[in-house]
Amino acid sequence: MQEIIEKLLILQDRDRKLLRVNQELAHIGPERNGMNAKAASTQLQLDAAKLRVKQIESERKQKDLEIEAKKAQIEKYLNQQLLTRKNEEYKALTHEIEMAKEVIFKIEDAEIVLMEQAEAAQKEVVRATAEAAAAKKLVDDLIGQLNQREANLKKELTELQAGRAALAEAVDEPTRNRYERIFKSKGENVVVGIDHSSCGGCHMKLPAQVMTHCRAQQGEIVTCPSCGRILYFTSDMSLTAAD
Repeated sequence: MQEIIEKLLILQDRDRKLLRVNQELAHIGPERNGMNAKAASTQLQLDAAKLRVKQIESERKQKDLEIEAKKAQIEKYLNQQLLTRKNEEYKALTHEIEMAKEVIFKIEDAEIVLMEQAEAAQKEVVRATAEAAAAKKLVDDLIGQLNQREANLKKELTELQAGRAALAEAVDEPTRNRYERIFKSKGENVVVGIDHSSCGGCHMKLPAQVMTHCRAQQGEIVTCPSCGRILYFTSDMSLTAAD
């Protein structure tokens, strides 16, 4: 194998590792945000359950006030009955008292419904509390692992970047510039082998002359006429077209 190809393969291996580490680092932020969102969602459910309990309690207190107000009316009507001497007024006050009692009965029925709702709401608070606590613990553990992974990746990235410049300088500038252009446009497969008479990158069949030049290893860089990737050949590769 040509020396320049060996240097390019070493550089390509380093760039692939750098690409992998950068891609993993790029995913950590969204992954962490997703975990936090999950924990926040369970907390919102808990907050909503607690708010529902408060709303029901507020409604019950309001019902109690309405009952007290009606009882006060009844007391007032009873006192007025003691003072009146007119039969029509007495009957009218009796009617008002009965109406007030009917309202109290309806309010008390509504309070029973609210009590049942309050019991169900309290159970929901207990359930949501347990779920929120479990979610927070899980998310805290996972984020801790994610933060450690991020620290390890950043350390690896620093180490990979530190040696990359020396590997790039080992390649002559024209070849290095060509390599970096292809890497930018084609991705991590820049220097590829011949696979059954086809380019190992785009998999297009190679002309016989290109394969001959590549096999001769005469110091020149041979590229795929279809995709422009840099080609190389080793003895364990086959120049025979696949069936």
